[in-house]
Amino acid sequence: MRRIGVLVPYAENDPEAKARFAAFLQGLQQSGWTDGGNVRIDARWTAGSADDTRKHAAELAASAPDVILTHGSSTVGPLLQVTRAVPIVFVVVPEPVGAGFVESLARPGGNATGFITYEFGMSAKWLELLKQIAPGVMRAAVIRDPATSTGVGMFGAIQSVAPLVGVQASPVGVHDAGEIERVITAFARTPNGGLIVTGSALTALHRDLIITLADRYKLPAIYYERSFVKGGGLISCGPDFRDQYRRAASYVDRILKGEKPADLPVQNPTKYETVINLKTAKTLGLTVPPTVLARADEVIE
Repeated sequence: MRRIGVLVPYAENDPEAKARFAAFLQGLQQSGWTDGGNVRIDARWTAGSADDTRKHAAELAASAPDVILTHGSSTVGPLLQVTRAVPIVFVVVPEPVGAGFVESLARPGGNATGFITYEFGMSAKWLELLKQIAPGVMRAAVIRDPATSTGVGMFGAIQSVAPLVGVQASPVGVHDAGEIERVITAFARTPNGGLIVTGSALTALHRDLIITLADRYKLPAIYYERSFVKGGGLISCGPDFRDQYRRAASYVDRILKGEKPADLPVQNPTKYETVINLKTAKTLGLTVPPTVLARADEVIE
């Protein structure tokens, strides 16, 4: 019986998190591994709590599983602080070299490897797409988690194109639900605003709140991941995270069969998707341009 640890920054009852975990299990089954059969999985869900993340990271490392699957910089960092021996496969990490998780993408060199989210240039595309679908937007609040370095890089890319599309972009650091509500409410007091919601465990945890506030104040918003649009958000553009979990299973399989993370290159996303919610667009009084519709991988009526 081989053992796999899992550490993810979501609540166990989060529908999107469950779908991603199911994709991982499906990938394992395709490689011949079945939970409860020839492998035992110890899954820990932190619901975005830094204290719980550190606690579960220490417990998983102490139990010495054959490999740990983890999601995002907020969980990889604590794991690497407690073990440089247990193999780690990460998903949805934007900057593993800059964060010190790996030596290079081609040769990770340590006990961690996995799959990155996207280059920071992707966030510039978010602003351009928001402006195309909502040309009246003159101000954009960039919602980010100031506790992660990736928020700085993403805002830098957005800021580089903001003058070209006639938008004033402002970084908005948030730490909890109360702060999210306060800053979006204050931002909405001035007209012609829109939101860019960048990827982090914090924004994922408070997904429903952000969507509700964007709807309440009639703020066109673009998100980094499809689950926001499924929940009523306007538009998303980014990698397919479920696909990353499925692909991560192949790396877990290779490690279980004897390969080392140091020798498995960090991989880029292979599937990107744009999802548009036409019902939300109609509520906001927006007409989605045919060129944007043509680019969509999914349109929610």
